[in-house]
Parts: sequence; structure tokens; C-alpha cells
Amino acid sequence: MRHLVVLAAALVAQPAALQAQGYLLRLDARMQSVSYRGVKLDSIPDSAVDTASNGSLYTPDGYSAYCPASQTQCEFYRAGPTIHSAPLMTSADLTVWGIGLPGLSLHANARAGGDLASAGSWPGTEPAVQLLEGYAKYQRQGFTGRLGRVVHTGRLGYTGFDGAALRYRTDQGTLSGEGYIGVGLARGSLLPVTSPEMNPFDEFQPEERQLVTGLTGGWNFRYGELRAEYQREVDRDTRNFVSERAAVEARVTPFNGLRLEAGTEYDIARGLWGSSEADILYDRSRYGASGGVRRYRPYFDLWSLWGVFSPVGYDAIRGRVWARPIPALELRASGETFNYEETHATTGLTDVEDSGWRWAAGLGFRFAQVWNTSWNYHAEYGAGAASSGWDGSVGWAPMPSLDLTADGGHLDRPLEYRYSESDLLWFGLHANLRATDRLRLGLGGTWYDETRDRPDASGVEWDQIRVVASVSYLFGSGADRLPLPPAVRRRGSR
Repeated sequence: MRHLVVLAAALVAQPAALQAQGYLLRLDARMQSVSYRGVKLDSIPDSAVDTASNGSLYTPDGYSAYCPASQTQCEFYRAGPTIHSAPLMTSADLTVWGIGLPGLSLHANARAGGDLASAGSWPGTEPAVQLLEGYAKYQRQGFTGRLGRVVHTGRLGYTGFDGAALRYRTDQGTLSGEGYIGVGLARGSLLPVTSPEMNPFDEFQPEERQLVTGLTGGWNFRYGELRAEYQREVDRDTRNFVSERAAVEARVTPFNGLRLEAGTEYDIARGLWGSSEADILYDRSRYGASGGVRRYRPYFDLWSLWGVFSPVGYDAIRGRVWARPIPALELRASGETFNYEETHATTGLTDVEDSGWRWAAGLGFRFAQVWNTSWNYHAEYGAGAASSGWDGSVGWAPMPSLDLTADGGHLDRPLEYRYSESDLLWFGLHANLRATDRLRLGLGGTWYDETRDRPDASGVEWDQIRVVASVSYLFGSGADRLPLPPAVRRRGSR
């Protein structure tokens, strides 16, 4: 938050100078009311358990029980209490430019949140304030440098760190490259890996943040582009590697409408090929299709406990088609079949599925310029679970500044490894209003009806209504509303 404090002080101390220079601040707030419940572990003496005609064990109030042969207590799960939450999240995105040195600007993106309900247990609300990005940016003659809290995105994922990044791009944009170094944040999070919120890592949690370094390079040519990336992370305490990976991806367009894409990752630290894919896509104005193959392999840092379980990946073949018989109508369908690698684990008492499939179909339609509708159906079957269902929406824009939407759907989930089957039905109404050029308002609600089909007392119904409200406001100096120079407008129209 130090970056935000400095910027806020500048706003207060020199308002006149800042107006002459330029700033842009966007504030977004969103709140919803939600309830949820889980299960609670309980126990009962084995002498109090009832036995059904099929040999199943039940508690006197109807819960399925498990009684180990070597214990006098039986365990069972009862439905947990209903927990009500009202999470409120607010984000701020600030940019300041024209601060004395040509090409220098300041950027900050932060969020604050909390649970307004007494439960205070909604995930993601701790810590209450988080700095997502906060850096000084200098751009000059093809070079772009960033110093502070930076987020790098690429094929290897979403990497946040406190440090520096330097990027160079030729005038024609043919070649580009970037290098970065810093003290990293936890993978998939913008918190340090040493943060208390990163538990339950417990004794496996690193004592110091890792050192992150990386290089990326790109080449844009007439028929496509090529990208390469390298990244390594080292534990600053033990000097052991946290990760070392490389990736490459390419896109080629040999002629209009046809595109070939491929990419792969390599885990240098483990000596394993990671997720890879190759696809071909053909798209015309009235129809199109795509197909390809992919291989997914989960990745975990070397210090993580999950890598010990040697998770396996899967191979898949996928395809998609779409058609637009008239400009207002689009028909679409997709499908995929996948197969998991051999785990070399034995399951003597049951057969485990190691393959599956999924498919979906839908349509979208626009009419009378102010109405639109979309309907979809999907089904999938795989190892451990399956699901099928439909969803649809109808939108109406009675005026350019107002959008109204009604949506709903149904989801059926038979669960192979859980003693239940879940059935969910929902319906919602939403409104979004562009009150002014700077102010956006949103309000909506969704009704959920969930039923769990179980042969014991845990077959509870979980119904609720969720209400969501949002507001977004854009502050800025007069500079951000000036029209682009004529030369820039002409360049964008070519």
C-alpha cells in the first residue's frame, strides 16, 4: 500500500498541478448477499447405531454412519448450519502521468474487502486490503520499464513480484523482448507465500519469498507470430529451486480465414513436458470450424506437498463448429474426449474410470435491434463425476443506457464417489444502467433451488436468493477527455 499512500498524498498536496498533468481513477464496488452450508463431522457410540435390512448402518435420526471394527465410536456427517455472508469488494485503479519527466507515469491497482455479515467467513476477504499492482512506468524509444509491484502474464501463468521489468519493442513491432527480476508472490495469488493467509501449508510453508527471474521474446512476421518464455524461481533461504520452466507458442495464418496454433511447456526442474496443444481453425463470415489435440499436465512448485502425489495428466481431442445462416442467428456445437495417463495404482475393490467426454450445443439470436437471447445445453462424463444441464438468457435494451437481462438454468450432477446426487435450478433478473459517461450502476438477484437426493437424513434442500449490487465511477482530469490528435486517428483507421 506504500505506492497508494504516496499517490494519495500527491493528489491532496498538489491538486492544481495534478489537474494540469493528468490522472485517471476508476472506483468499482460490488456487494452480494449469499448463504451456504457444509457438513459437520459427528460421532455416536456403536451400540446406538441401527442396522438396515441391507446391512447399512444409520444413526437413530437417520444419518448414514461408518463404524471401524477397532473402535467403539461410529462417525457420520450431518448437515452443517446455514451461514449467511454479505461480502463487499471495492477496487481502485489509478494512473498519473505528465509528472515532470516525459514518458514517466505512475500506476496503482488495489482492492479492499470484507464480510458485512456477522459470520465474516467469505473467502478472499482476508487480508482486508491488497495491493495488486503499484509501479512507476517509463516509456521511451521502444523501451518500457516498470519498477514496483508488477504482474507478468504469459503462457507460464500469472506471476506477481516486487521488482523491475524492462521491455523492448522495435518500431515496426517485428521483434520484442522482456526481462524481469524480483521477489515473488505466491503462485495463483497476489499474497506473499509467507503470508498467514496462505495456510494450511503449515510446516511446508517457505520461510522467505522466492527470487523470480524471467525472459520472454517474440517475433511478428507476415503470416503470424512466435513467442518464447523462460522463468525460474529460487528459494532465498535454502537456495533451492522452486521452479524452472520454459515455453514456446506459435500462431500462423497462411491465408485469410485459416489459422494454425500450437504451444508447449517444459518443466526443466523435473525433466517433464507440461501442457501442450495444437489446433487448426477456419473462420468465414457465415461458418467456421476448429479442431485439435491437447495434453494437460498439472504443475506444482517443488516445495509444494501436492507434487508428492505424482498427479497424472490427460490427453484430449476436441472440436468446434459454428454457423451463421443469417446475420442475427448463430448456431454452435463443441465436443471433447479425454483419457488419463496410467497411474500405476491398484484398486482391487472397484473399477475406476480413466476416460471421459464432454459436449455442448447452443444458439444465439438478435432481433429488433434491442432484443437478444442465448440458449445452451451441455453434458459431460468423466472420472468420479458427471453433469448435464442447460442455461439460457433473454436481454432487452429499451434505451442505449439501460440493459435488462433474465437468465436461468438447470444442472444435474450425479456424483460417483459421493453418497448423493445434486439437482440445481436457478432463475435471475439483472439491470445495468449507464447513468452518465462516468457512472455505472448494477442491480440483480438470483433464486436458487438445490435438492440433494440421498437415502438418509443428509438429503437437505438448499434454497436461497442472492442479491448483487455494483457501482463504478470514473474520476479524471480534463486531459483524459481530449480527442486524439488527427495523426493518431488516421493511424487507427487504417
